[in-house]
Amino acid sequence: MDLGRVSPTNRLLFTISPPFVFDSTGAAWVEEVFIDGLQEQSIGKDMTIKVAINGYGTIGKRVADAVDAQDDMEIIGVTKTRPSFGCDLAVRKGYPLYCTYNDAEKIAAFDPAGYPCHGGLDDLLAVADVVVDCSPGKVGAANKEAYVNAGVKYIFQGGEKHDMAGMSYTSSANHEANMNAAGTRVVSCNTTGLSRTLVPLYEHCGSLKVECTMIRRAADPGDSKKGPINAIKPVLKVPSHHGPDVMTVKPEIDINSMAVAVPTTLMHCHSIVAFLPEGHGLTTESVLQMWRNNPRIIIMNGGETNITTTAEVMEYARDIGRKWGDLHEIFVWEDGVKLDGNTLYYFQAIHQESDVIPENVDAIRALMGTEKDWRASVAKTDAAISAYNGL
Repeated sequence: MDLGRVSPTNRLLFTISPPFVFDSTGAAWVEEVFIDGLQEQSIGKDMTIKVAINGYGTIGKRVADAVDAQDDMEIIGVTKTRPSFGCDLAVRKGYPLYCTYNDAEKIAAFDPAGYPCHGGLDDLLAVADVVVDCSPGKVGAANKEAYVNAGVKYIFQGGEKHDMAGMSYTSSANHEANMNAAGTRVVSCNTTGLSRTLVPLYEHCGSLKVECTMIRRAADPGDSKKGPINAIKPVLKVPSHHGPDVMTVKPEIDINSMAVAVPTTLMHCHSIVAFLPEGHGLTTESVLQMWRNNPRIIIMNGGETNITTTAEVMEYARDIGRKWGDLHEIFVWEDGVKLDGNTLYYFQAIHQESDVIPENVDAIRALMGTEKDWRASVAKTDAAISAYNGL
């Protein structure tokens, strides 16, 4: 038990053993406690959440800034595997830099390169309340062991399996189910995008069956070592992971998915067919209005705006001043939506580098138990990010 750890959650105190107070998880609060009518000084819910970022790359740097924008959390450190160009950004932002490894030789390599290093991963975890793991996929199991041993809460990304994390998360589907959990996995960019439009449909209809195809970018803009160049590459595992992943956050949705990679780096595009139950009472326009009433969805008419491709969607994101040209929202083409009887057809576009970024912030609040209302967390997250970026 780490008696120096401060929990930012608002927990019920049930045992008093001066000078420490223990919560229902066995974690110690750093509080001054005075028995027999004397003063008790609490630092529970109002305390700033200390967030570590393990992996300061494409996703990690974005999550770090999103966290830095919030008034209820702070970045206490980010990790890099070695001195590299990504360290410059961390230093300029004022984020304490740590080595991904605990090896003394690897830690020592940072200083000669001009990057002050505060220690290894274990040193960072010792001062964290929660760690957001943005390291490459498939290394989560080893990292999870380190997080559990350090007694910190953890958030993985969609490259890891649901079973490894034990929970999955997307704000619109299961925020409350993740409250005070030990750890979770923010589902992938595609699964996040599917959830944002499908969950409201399910909540209205009470049941939903979906068939969808993920038209996936082959690589990210910064990648140089993978992706088809002059080919279309079908994902030959059927169903693709995206449909089953939706069911990790909303198991009531009956969904199958297929996927194909195409030679673009800009965005993913989804072709979705949803089968609604009899008596659903919806029209094409009421479906669009339902989505307009939900956060992190942008709806535009392609014919009227001339935004008819993913290239133009990304240009739109840059035009409105989004940092890195990011689009945290999913993009739905209004004129590509049609409800025909009980069958709903639509297209949506997903910015693979950024739609999960604000979800990580909301997941932090869920794990730390500081905001039960997912809509309130989303509104707080998005407003803070906009203000932080001067938008």
